[in-house]
Amino acid sequence: MAARIFGASRYTPRRRLLFLLAALGVVGVAGTFMFHAAPVGLALEGVPKGFVLSDGPKPVPDVRFTDGDGRPGALADFRGKVVLLNVWATWCGPCRKEMPTLDRLQAALGGPNFEVVALSIDRQGAEVVRTFYSEIGVRNLALHVDASGQALSALAALGLPTTILIDTEGRELGRLMGPAEWDAPEMVAFLRSVVEPKGEKMAVPENREDMQ
Repeated sequence: MAARIFGASRYTPRRRLLFLLAALGVVGVAGTFMFHAAPVGLALEGVPKGFVLSDGPKPVPDVRFTDGDGRPGALADFRGKVVLLNVWATWCGPCRKEMPTLDRLQAALGGPNFEVVALSIDRQGAEVVRTFYSEIGVRNLALHVDASGQALSALAALGLPTTILIDTEGRELGRLMGPAEWDAPEMVAFLRSVVEPKGEKMAVPENREDMQ
């Protein structure tokens, strides 16, 4: 059998042993990689469709931007609040469609414990965003612009819109790719459970064994 597998004329017993050890080593490494790479979803109730929770809280880059008056700002400015960071642009059709729902979500939950941060990557700057806000009647969202578009790569956003849920310590809890109805009852209830004290259990734990 060994001759048929390895070729008796090419492999001495020593070489066959080394080959087997190397093969087992590769299998072991691959098995370890597969174990750690394969995410196991958290079985939490009330998570809206399309919202993907992280396996554990992970750091979020301190993305920088300017406000409607050109003053510099950063995600760190919202530390202490649960943040729903929405990366969008006025030229993105789905973004334009969902923006009123984000405005209504901010009206419903916005305050000292929660903030919808709508971050535009429009190269034209604040004026084009201000015009759009005026056209659709946005009243509750502050204006934030990253004209450089660097937020896309920093946040590993694969498209627009991308929305990231960030805890009070500035860590990502999960994200949703594509548009959503942010003022839908199930969405508001889920986010409220994360924001309010009784919803602390909804935050992704540091140690997943806590879920058992």
